[in-house]
Amino acid sequence: MHPRDIRISDYSYALPDDRIALHPLSERDASKLLVYEQGKIYESLFRDLAAEIPSDALLVFNNTRVIRARLHFQRETGAWIELFCTEAVEPYHDFSRTLTHHGDVVLRAFVGNGKRWKAGEILQQEIQVSGKSLLLAAEKITPVEEQWLIKLSWSDESVSFAEVLESAGKIPLPPYLNREEDAADEERYQTIFAQHKGSVAAPTASLHFTPTVLQALQEKGIRTTEVTLHVGAGTFKPVKSERMEDHLMHREQVLIPRVLIEQLIAQKNAPVVAAGTTSLRTLESIYWFGQKLVSQPGRSVADLFVDQWKPYETTSEVPTPIALRAVLDWMNENNKSVLTGETRLLIAPGYTFRIASGLITNFHQPQSTLLLLVAAFVGDDYKRIYDFALENKFRFLSYGDGSLLWRRTH
Repeated sequence: MHPRDIRISDYSYALPDDRIALHPLSERDASKLLVYEQGKIYESLFRDLAAEIPSDALLVFNNTRVIRARLHFQRETGAWIELFCTEAVEPYHDFSRTLTHHGDVVLRAFVGNGKRWKAGEILQQEIQVSGKSLLLAAEKITPVEEQWLIKLSWSDESVSFAEVLESAGKIPLPPYLNREEDAADEERYQTIFAQHKGSVAAPTASLHFTPTVLQALQEKGIRTTEVTLHVGAGTFKPVKSERMEDHLMHREQVLIPRVLIEQLIAQKNAPVVAAGTTSLRTLESIYWFGQKLVSQPGRSVADLFVDQWKPYETTSEVPTPIALRAVLDWMNENNKSVLTGETRLLIAPGYTFRIASGLITNFHQPQSTLLLLVAAFVGDDYKRIYDFALENKFRFLSYGDGSLLWRRTH
C-alpha cells in the first residue's frame, strides 16, 4: 500500500484522559522506559538507558530551543484572545532568522477565542523590554487553513522580535495539556542541551535526559552528537483527513553540522540511535538530500528540501554511504560547516529507513503522524507496544514516559 492510501482511522487506540501526563515528574530521568527489540517488550527506567544501548552506537540529539510562542491580548470588552504562533512568514520563512528581525513580522498562528476578535480590530498591549515600555500590536490579515496570518508590530524597532517574545510570550505547552504554564514548565519544557531558538514545541523524547544519564552513556563509550530541527506545531496535530493523501505535512527547518555527516559515514554498520522523532526525521532527510545531490548534480542550497511523498515515488535508489558522501562533498565544495535545509518528510508504513536503527521516543496521540512513524519503524508491533504501555500504567504524550525502540528488521 502506498502511504497516500493509508486510512488514519486504522492507526488509533483508546487513550484515557488519566493516562496523559499533565505535569513532568520531579526528576527528569525517573520516567519509565519501555524497551522493544525484535518482538520482545519489557520495562526499565530511563536513568538506566545506557545499559540498553550498545557501546558502539551513535546517539543523535535535537538541540533546538523552544521559543515563547503564545501571546495573550485583552480586548476593550475584557475578552482574552490567544495567539499561538506556529510559523514565520515575513520577513523570513523560519523562526530562527525572524527572531533577529527589528520591525514588523507576519506569522501563522492559531487564534483562541477568535470569534470575538472583530474584523479590522487591532489588539494592543503594553510590554516591558529591558526597562523600556513598548506597545505591541496584533492585526488579523487573512485565514490560512485552520490558522490566521497575523501581523505583529511594536513601537520601538531597536527591539528585536526575540526580545518581544521573551518579554510578552508564554511557553507553548501542547493544547492537549489544557492548562496554563506554571513555574516548572519554564525549565522542564526545554531539554538540558537546548541551544538554537526556533521551535514552538519541544523535542519531548529528550526531556528525560539528565547530566547523570549523559555521563553514563559517555562512560560506556556511547558517542553523542547533535542536529537542529526547529519543531513546528504540526508535530502534535492529529490528522483530520481520513486518507493520508489529503494531509499536508508541516515544513520544518533543519541544520546539520558537517561533523555529523562525518560521524555517520564512520559508523558504517554500527547502530545510529535517534533521540526523538525530530532527530529521526532529520537523519532520514539527510539521506534524501544526498539522493538529490547524486541524481541531480549541481543543486543549490535553495533546492535542499524533502517533500513528504519523495521517498515513495523515487526511481533512483542511491546507496546510503554514497548519499552521505555526496552531502559531505557538497558541503566541502561550498565551504559549509552547517547544511541548512527544509523537510516535509512523512515517515509512514511503507517507508524504508536508511540511517536510523534505534529510536528513543515518548508515546504519541492516536491518529497522528508520529504514531505512523512508530508503526513504520517497528511494524504492526506498535499495537503490542502501546497495549503494553497502557496495561503497565505508562504515562503518555509530551510529559510522559519514554521508550527505546529498535527497528524491526524482519
